[in-house]
Amino acid sequence: MHANKQNQIEYLGAGDIGAVVGFKDIKTGDTLCDEKNKIVLESMVFPDPVIGYAIEPKTQADVDKLGMAIAKLVEEDPTLTVNTDEETGQTILRGMGELHLDIIMDRLKREFKVEVSQGAPQVAYKESISSSFEHREVYKKQSGGRGKFADINFEIGPRDEEGEGLQFVNEIVGGAIPKEFIPSVEKGFKESMKNGALAGFPMDSMKIRLFHGSFHDVDSDQLSFELAARMGFKAAIPQCTPQLLEPIMGVEISTPDDYTGSVTGDLNKRRGIMKGMDSRNGAQIIKADVPLSELFGYITELRTLTSGRATASLTFSHYDPVPKNIADEVIAASKGE
Repeated sequence: MHANKQNQIEYLGAGDIGAVVGFKDIKTGDTLCDEKNKIVLESMVFPDPVIGYAIEPKTQADVDKLGMAIAKLVEEDPTLTVNTDEETGQTILRGMGELHLDIIMDRLKREFKVEVSQGAPQVAYKESISSSFEHREVYKKQSGGRGKFADINFEIGPRDEEGEGLQFVNEIVGGAIPKEFIPSVEKGFKESMKNGALAGFPMDSMKIRLFHGSFHDVDSDQLSFELAARMGFKAAIPQCTPQLLEPIMGVEISTPDDYTGSVTGDLNKRRGIMKGMDSRNGAQIIKADVPLSELFGYITELRTLTSGRATASLTFSHYDPVPKNIADEVIAASKGE
């Protein structure tokens, strides 16, 4: 590929980068190889999206086209995800940054001829816990005929090993809870992690240690134990020092010397943490970690600040706890207060 010109070649060899057309069932990360000499190259690991837009089609005619267009875009771009907000019914498009989503919106209009309205950018916050708590949850329901019963004793707390998601430890002995009900308990906790206790954002990670419980010969079933886990999660999480986490972006700015003070001062106002400065080809390279929530519209403001002479690149770095005053605002906004 040479810009918008395409040079036809007979074959691609090792180390070549080229474009091929006409494949229907191939997506990013797949390995193409000879059927007789199969090989799988290591797949790429893509970070979770950190920003989202609520989008909706402008006309009824755009509704069907939008679904097909997004399916196509998500298929070719693994860092793009789409989901429906259960509370509002809105379609949320999530990506790796403002520029990423701006390009996607442009492609929807230009390539797929779909007109969409978009809401304000939303930061993909997460929730986590920093202390442990033991809890007993008994779920009992009697409504004529067969009832529902489940009894679980568990400890909930932070993971004691690196990684995300649920770390589930089953310490049930002597059949206090039958084996067939244990996966339902795990499923209940795993599903609960989709909505944290603070503001309904997904839980980053947690550990559950299931150590005791009881059951009823007739009234206990898998659903009862799953519901007991969900109810136990809601009751216990507030006791585990829950906290809000926000995505932090690694920002690298190249600016002429004259504007260094203005740029660093502006980063400090945005809760930025300076990571170092360097000089390269007569320009100052400033590196900092800055919360994504403080970076909306940053590139435009940086150009204004430096008379258009500075450039910046933003990449996702990690998640960090949100300061309490800002966390309180985010939580209040999520509850519509």
